Amino acid sequence: MIARRRVIATAGAAAAALPCAAPRDAAAQGSDDAAWPSRPIRIVVGFVAGGGTDLTTRTLAPHLQASLGQPIVVENRPGGGGSLATEAVVRAAPDGYTLLMGTISSLVINPAMQRLPFNVQTDLTPISLAVDVLNILVVPSDRPWRSVPELIAAAKARPGTLAYGSSGVGSAGHLGGALLDRLAGISTIHVPYRGGGQLITDILSGKVDFAIATAATTLPHIEAGKLRALAVPTARRSALVPDLPTIAEAAGLPDYELANWYALLGPRGLPRPIVERLNAAMGEALRDPAIVASLARHGLEPAPSTPEDLARHIREQTVKWAPVVREAGATPN
Repeated sequence: MIARRRVIATAGAAAAALPCAAPRDAAAQGSDDAAWPSRPIRIVVGFVAGGGTDLTTRTLAPHLQASLGQPIVVENRPGGGGSLATEAVVRAAPDGYTLLMGTISSLVINPAMQRLPFNVQTDLTPISLAVDVLNILVVPSDRPWRSVPELIAAAKARPGTLAYGSSGVGSAGHLGGALLDRLAGISTIHVPYRGGGQLITDILSGKVDFAIATAATTLPHIEAGKLRALAVPTARRSALVPDLPTIAEAAGLPDYELANWYALLGPRGLPRPIVERLNAAMGEALRDPAIVASLARHGLEPAPSTPEDLARHIREQTVKWAPVVREAGATPN
C-alpha cells in the first residue's frame, strides 16, 4: 500500500487551503458554521449493508455521534460501484449534514472507467482517510484448491470457465481479479455484485469459484471453515493473518499488488470549520482503543489523515490505477 503520513489535522494544517473545497457561496459560510451540527448527520455508503464500507461506517458512527452531539445516520445507497452514492453527496448542500464514506472504486476507479456527471477531485471536499482495508483471496471450502498456484493451474486447464465475484464493476476485488488474469496468463469470468454482503452469500453457496474480498466479510467464514483463504493481495504479509502468503510470493508474480481504502468526504464548498471538526472527530474515533480493536478484527487498519493528505492520495491513486482500468477493459454495468 502507498506509504503516507497518518496524521490528524493540526492547527497549522487546518490553515492550509483545501484543493477540493472551494466554496460555492462564501456568504453561506457565516454564523451557521458555529451552530453546526444542530440536527442528524447522514453518511452515505455506496454499497449494501454487510460489506466492509458499511461495517466501517457503522463502527465509527457511535463515536462520531458522541463527539459531535448529534445522531449519525448511515444510509446505504448501492449502485454503480459507489457512483450513485457519490453523486448524491456531490449534489447535496455543503452544510455538513450529508457526507460520503468513499472507496477506491467510487473515488478512483469509477472516474477512470466511465464519464461521470461530476468530478471527484473538484466536486467533493476531502475530510479524512478512514481505514486501509485488508483483502483476502478466498475460495469455497468445497473447492479442491489449497494454494494460488493450484487455482491458477485450474484456470489454465479450463480457460473462461472459472468465475470470480466482486462487490461491483470497478471495485478493488474486480481489479484484483483482472490483475491476476493479466499477470498469471489466465482467463476467468467476472461476476459483479452490489456489495460485499451479496458477494459472500454467493461464494458461500459455491456460485462463484473465488473472490478477492475484504477481510471484514471473509474472516468470520474463514474461521468457521466455510471459506478457504489462499493469500493476501498486498505487497507484504499482513500481521492479522501472518501465515497467509502474498499473491506475489505464492504465485511468483512480483508485480502483483492491490491496495484498498475508505475515506470520508463531503460536498464541494464544505466550510473549513466544519471540515476541521469532522477531521478531529474522525481522528479521535480512529485512535479509540475499542474502535481500533473492533476494526482490526475485520482486517481494517485506522489511517487518519489531514484533508490535504487525502486530496493528494486520491490524485496519486488515480494516476496509478487509471492505466490498469484501461488495460482490464473495465466498463460499467
